[in-house]
Amino acid sequence: METINIQKTKAIDQVNTRERVSRLFSRSIKNESKMQALYLALSMIDLTTLEGKDSDGKVKQLCYKASHLHYKHPGLPHVAAICVYPTMVPIAKKELEGTGINVASVATAFPSGMADINAKLDEVKSVVDAGADEVDMVISRGRFLSGDYNYVSDEISQVKDACGKAHLKVILETGELVTLDNVQLASDIAMEAGADFIKTSTGKVSPSATPPVVLTMLEAIRDFQIKTGKKIGMKPAGGIGTAKQAIQYLVMIKETLGDEWLSPNLFRFGASSLANDLLMQIMKQSTGQYQSKDYFSID
Repeated sequence: METINIQKTKAIDQVNTRERVSRLFSRSIKNESKMQALYLALSMIDLTTLEGKDSDGKVKQLCYKASHLHYKHPGLPHVAAICVYPTMVPIAKKELEGTGINVASVATAFPSGMADINAKLDEVKSVVDAGADEVDMVISRGRFLSGDYNYVSDEISQVKDACGKAHLKVILETGELVTLDNVQLASDIAMEAGADFIKTSTGKVSPSATPPVVLTMLEAIRDFQIKTGKKIGMKPAGGIGTAKQAIQYLVMIKETLGDEWLSPNLFRFGASSLANDLLMQIMKQSTGQYQSKDYFSID
């Protein structure tokens, strides 16, 4: 196993991080820019269903929603991807053919990550063979927290190789990493090992995506880009359900990473409930009237 050279940076000032989040989230955008922000946020969503009761019919319904967000408002952007369990990849791939919407699959024994590396790699290869455009893996948090950083790095690197042309999102499960210092270190390890995106959470652990955690990961991406020239994507997942929150995160991205990251190619929201609120706000901006969230298709 190759030894990695991850250098711990100085400890994160948590008070300063929270103050910076507060300043960024207090900023507002002009009314003429709000519709643009709402459209952009909608285009960044990974519509997701990851439940034990998932069925062929539920996945088909979600795919239909993704490609027909609101028939009364033509011209809406489509979401970035549909994220499903491995067994549902062939169904999603068939339903989304020709739409331009990617199919993402969780893998590597999601959400726990508690499986041996060969089983994880077999799962990754199977979803890629089934047509997944993106793979969302989970890191081995127990190994990370015990200080076995080389194991975590090597595992990510092997999964990246198994992905082939599919993009790799590495889920840190920040709610289990305890400190912002650990979040920063895990981000660095994932990026050095080949992640195309780093992602906060599985959505199965609380807390999920919190503003200080997201800012810490964005700053890690910024520093990595300065050091290597590589642009790594970011995906907060869980806990983001309103258009207001989405716009606050867009401001955070712009101020931390710049306009290049204001794209589905480099930023995603893992928040299916967000889509309905964005649609409601878009209709309000267009018609001057609010519609109930239930007016739109339900996941």
